[in-house]
Amino acid sequence: MSHFEICGRGLWTGAGRGDALGLVIRQAMGLVLSSLGIGRLLALGVARLLRTLLFGVRPDNPLMLITAAALLVLVGLLTCYIPARRAMKVDPMVALRYE
Repeated sequence: MSHFEICGRGLWTGAGRGDALGLVIRQAMGLVLSSLGIGRLLALGVARLLRTLLFGVRPDNPLMLITAAALLVLVGLLTCYIPARRAMKVDPMVALRYE
């Protein structure tokens, strides 16, 4: 289901614009955070292989891991916020007919 459909159905049923936007962001951020958890586990598993490729930085450096995770969360938030915000400007009936 696209952002247009979610927002259109939410607005058509009487939900506020903030409610529909919050729903889209919560769904996307759930995927982002679960992907970060899986990625962290995989990164711990491959840390020994990375030691030979990195110079001057340890693969399990907490500052680097937190910075990378924060950057990924920020990018994930923007990639779901911008299309959802654009979808909020569409008339609900147009969004429902879009299917």
